[in-house]
Order: sequence, then C-alpha cells, then structure tokens
Amino acid sequence: MGTASSNTTKPAMRDSLIAAAFQLFLERGYEQTTVDDIVTLAGVGRRSFFRYFPSKEDVVFPDHEQCLADMTRFLAASADSDDPVVRVCDAARLVMRMYAENPTFSVQRYRLTREVAGLRTYELSVVWRYEKTLGDYLRTRWADRRDGTLRANVVAAAVVAAHNHALRHWLRSGGEGDALAEVDGALEFVRSTWTAGGQATEAPAEETEDVVVVITKRSTPMWRVVREVESSLGEG
Repeated sequence: MGTASSNTTKPAMRDSLIAAAFQLFLERGYEQTTVDDIVTLAGVGRRSFFRYFPSKEDVVFPDHEQCLADMTRFLAASADSDDPVVRVCDAARLVMRMYAENPTFSVQRYRLTREVAGLRTYELSVVWRYEKTLGDYLRTRWADRRDGTLRANVVAAAVVAAHNHALRHWLRSGGEGDALAEVDGALEFVRSTWTAGGQATEAPAEETEDVVVVITKRSTPMWRVVREVESSLGEG
C-alpha cells in the first residue's frame, strides 16, 4: 500500500510543477520565470524539480521522452510482414495522440514556443529525435536495398513533415477540430506516395538487346552477310 501511495504522489508532484510553470510563463513570461519561482508556487523544493526535469526547457516538453520511448517500443514490436511505411505512419500517430490528449496545454505550449527562440531550438532537437527513431527502423527494414538508406531518410523526413503540417494546422486553430483526422489525411498522402515504392523490389537492370558479331572478308557480297546474320538469329 505504501508503494501505491508513493506512485500516486510522484505524478501529482510532477503535474503540479508543470501547472505552476505554465501559470508563471503565461503571467510573467518564460524568460522572467526562474526555477525558484516555479518550485515556490508548487510548494516543493528545488531538488524535487530537478528530479523530474533536467532544465527549465524540459518542463515545457514534459511528455516527449515518454512518447519517444513508446514509439521505439512500437516499432521494435513490428513484424516482418508489416509494411514499413504504414508502420512509421502509425508510429507518428502516437505523437499526435499525445498532443490531442490535452488540447489546452498543447496550444499554450505552441504559443509559448513561438515566442521564445530557445524553446524553438529545443523543439527542433526533439523533432530530430523522432525523425531519427523512424529512420533507424526504416534503415533496418530496407538494409538489403541499394537505396535503403536514402529511402529511409526521405520517408522518415516525409512522415515527420506531414505530421507537423497537420499538427501546426490544428494548434493554430486553437486545438479545435479532430486532431487525429487531420494527421490521418496528411499521413495518407505519405502512405499513398511511398507504400508501393517501399515494398517494390530493386529496379531491374536495363534490358540489353542481342548482339550478333559476324566475321567475314571485306570482299564478301552484302547479300551473303545479311544471310549469315539472319541465320545466326534463327530467321529466314
């Protein structure tokens, strides 16, 4: 029973730190808010803050580490029969679901990130990690292709771009509408573009026409040369 109580307390403390941080960010501004301000409002000590968040930036993006771990496990559980492109599209949906679970928080974070250059840089590093996770999976699946690395990099980038296009559109609308429907439409574009190509075998080598070499004297009449060629080809 003591363990259950501890597990219940930890998420509550983490959530209270996030709530306190965003309240202060909205009231004072991100740059004007310190970690001391956050822990004072949350009623905890500095050590409690750093137990959950390595930096002030991390409290703005508290859910990405878990989502990256979920995505990694999801891809690792793939079967050989799974279409790689469909699988990475499904993995990207995990990220959109994370945002859609709390539209108010997601929209607040989006607006805050747009205002603070340092947070945009941090966000780009998170996006890169998602893209790398997808790319690593695809490179493994397409390791036997001559163009496997190129294809994996391009498809991973396309999935991330499509997801982020839908995500930004949803966030700019204030979190209104169906976020998952938005991302489904964007990812369907990627799937329809790449699925057939992703499963295709290597492009066949160009066909070569038969070549017949005839050795003859310069003085041989042309009609005899033609007959010898036809004979070699089984024609005539």
